[in-house]
Amino acid sequence: MNSEKNKYITDTSSLLLGQEGGSGNTPPPRGRGRGRGLFPGSFDPFTLGHADIVQRALALFDEVVIAVGYNEQKKGWMPVEERMASIRKLYADESRVTVASYTGLTVDFAREHGITAIVRGVRTTADFEYEVQMADVNRQLSGIETVLLPASPALASLSSSVCRELAHFGHDISAFLP
Repeated sequence: MNSEKNKYITDTSSLLLGQEGGSGNTPPPRGRGRGRGLFPGSFDPFTLGHADIVQRALALFDEVVIAVGYNEQKKGWMPVEERMASIRKLYADESRVTVASYTGLTVDFAREHGITAIVRGVRTTADFEYEVQMADVNRQLSGIETVLLPASPALASLSSSVCRELAHFGHDISAFLP
């Protein structure tokens, strides 16, 4: 029985990898033929953690759209145009990254722009639980899947809100920004 179980696992692995004995469908090379990933957020400010998620998403998608969401009824720390300009400058030499802004539901923006999947970074279990709920609702509304990327350990404690608070109290936050 144990050898039968191991045989099944081996067969499943070959199916997933497109190896001999599998379906014969070899997955496309990383970052090719994989559509458009949408990385939404307020990015107020855009941190090293955000930049890390974008770099990792580029390995998964042909293009990454960084979508700066804003609520016209809330005043951000930095104006939306300034956030977008700094992100565009950061990725000026990366043709596979585009920057846009939007209001309303992220899933509506995704559907309107031919997005393959929504990309979200998660730092904590609380982030994970929230993002799983949002992913389920987004999938039900649009059929668009969500890819959750765990934060790199060295950046897991970094957030835009921490940067804003440090800046508010006069601390230099440049070490946390790309």
